Amino acid sequence: MVNNMTTYYEHTPVMLQECIEHLITDPNGTYIDATLGGGGHTLAILEKLGPQARVFGVDQDQQAIDAASQRIGEDPRCTILKGNFGYLSTLLPPPFRGQVAGILLDLGVSTHQLKEAKRGFSFQQEGPLDMRMGAYTGLTAYDVVNTYDYERLRDLIFHYGEERGSRKIAQSIIDARPIESTQELSTIISEQVPPKFRIKSLARVFQAIRIEVNQELEVLKQVLQQGLELLAPGGRMVVMSYHSLEDRLVKNFMKSGNFEGLIEKDFYGNPVCPLTPINRQVITPNDQEIDRNPASRSAKLRVAEKVGDPGS
Repeated sequence: MVNNMTTYYEHTPVMLQECIEHLITDPNGTYIDATLGGGGHTLAILEKLGPQARVFGVDQDQQAIDAASQRIGEDPRCTILKGNFGYLSTLLPPPFRGQVAGILLDLGVSTHQLKEAKRGFSFQQEGPLDMRMGAYTGLTAYDVVNTYDYERLRDLIFHYGEERGSRKIAQSIIDARPIESTQELSTIISEQVPPKFRIKSLARVFQAIRIEVNQELEVLKQVLQQGLELLAPGGRMVVMSYHSLEDRLVKNFMKSGNFEGLIEKDFYGNPVCPLTPINRQVITPNDQEIDRNPASRSAKLRVAEKVGDPGS
């Protein structure tokens, strides 16, 4: 797929059928694909909907929007909104707020972002230290790698990357500054890790820096809270995550309505939560899908339904 002389690497949707089956409860309802990407999930949603339905696709990456527009075509039921999904309540036109039947979130980095070396997401390719998912403004991976002090760098590698070698890696990064490229950074990290753990450690450190650059966990909190407000009673939230930090936030929010997982109780001691989990056990890809698409192996799918208003 080519657009503006740049190759768009098409993303293979993970657990596509499971997402669609859990998302759609009203064939003529309004749905949001808050992680539009190349449009694979959006197209599958549209195929299951009636003529009166509406679908809003959201993405902050113009290349993804161009690819999705080409793939979906001129479907009058579909509107693409450019922006960060953390501002979902602002992006969605006012008449649809509180009327949405389902919201889909497929979190993580797209195949296109990983494969395009100049985006700087991959430790396997030479590229600039960038890692910004959307508009090319603000904090970059270069800023994080070359300006954060030891404590700040150590802590983000430990907490966001869950990397036990965070101390050695942080110090080695500081000692090697300035660091200009992804391959320079990969070499520095690799020298601090035993060969058998090298790939996992590289993935963890790059993940940590990417989360910091894009403020992914804070943005996830925002979209979950705003998404809840946008749903109609009985509307569903379908969220697919790829690492434990995201999954923990999603699990707690669907269970309790907050990110600590603390269930509030009413005057009579009954639990009060704005959402009801649909799948008590997390949904994961089957062996056949993992064989076809190894990138799906870490995916976890959770589904919850908005509780009806009291007295409705």
